[in-house]
Amino acid sequence: MNIKIHGGGSGTYANAGSSASLVNYLQHEDLDRMKHGEALEPFFNQEKDNIRSQEVIYRLDHNKAQLGKADAKFYSITVSPSEKELRHLGETKAEQAQALKEYIRQALMPTYAVNFNKGLGGQDILYYAKVHHERNQETGKEDMHAHVIVSRKDMSNKLKLSPATNHRGTQKGAVKGGFDREAFVHTCEQAFDQQTGYKRDQTESFAYCHAIKNGGVAAIQEQARLRVAQEFQQRQEQKELQQAQQAEKVKQQENIQIKQVSEQRRSRGIGR
Repeated sequence: MNIKIHGGGSGTYANAGSSASLVNYLQHEDLDRMKHGEALEPFFNQEKDNIRSQEVIYRLDHNKAQLGKADAKFYSITVSPSEKELRHLGETKAEQAQALKEYIRQALMPTYAVNFNKGLGGQDILYYAKVHHERNQETGKEDMHAHVIVSRKDMSNKLKLSPATNHRGTQKGAVKGGFDREAFVHTCEQAFDQQTGYKRDQTESFAYCHAIKNGGVAAIQEQARLRVAQEFQQRQEQKELQQAQQAEKVKQQENIQIKQVSEQRRSRGIGR
């Protein structure tokens, strides 16, 4: 699971002005899907499906009380499941897209809200999301992912919420709350596994990848220990499964033999 927060600069994710440019950009594959007779993926939020782009732009652009001209007005979150995770979400693209929407509503955005440490829930966040089915130009495979545009202000237009802040759980001073980006990604990953029943290999976890890339010796050793423990557990589970399958096979053979003996006795008139 790859989760990234974007916002700022002068490119695609410029966020000091209107959201119109980003909203229009996120509709770029709609025309192509229409040409191929494929169903569109409209914007959705915590409560509604099939939301028009005009509503998205209007709501985001009018939810900016007490924000200056140069202040960020919104942020964008990309959610990119791995190919293995997508297969786990469903057999068809439609099933995968619906499961991804449910994950955003039930896990990702509630986790986003809680991570600000302001007593918020998913219903307090003004956001609009859209699923993409873009194809990888090199492999030709679909690269399903989702984009979430989230307002800098909460649903009430009173609280400022910035996932770009460097504050983490601050309780004193001008800034209270904060946002821990690493904790956000880690918790979202755990929520995905819990919600969908996905059995994540240690080597594909955020904790493992982060430790290998950025961690010190102690962090890397801890992840190596966890990997060895998981591999041992997997071998034990596989052994138990094989034993259970063998026991079931023996039981079936015994039942077949009992049935054959019973039929032979009946055919000979024994036991009448």
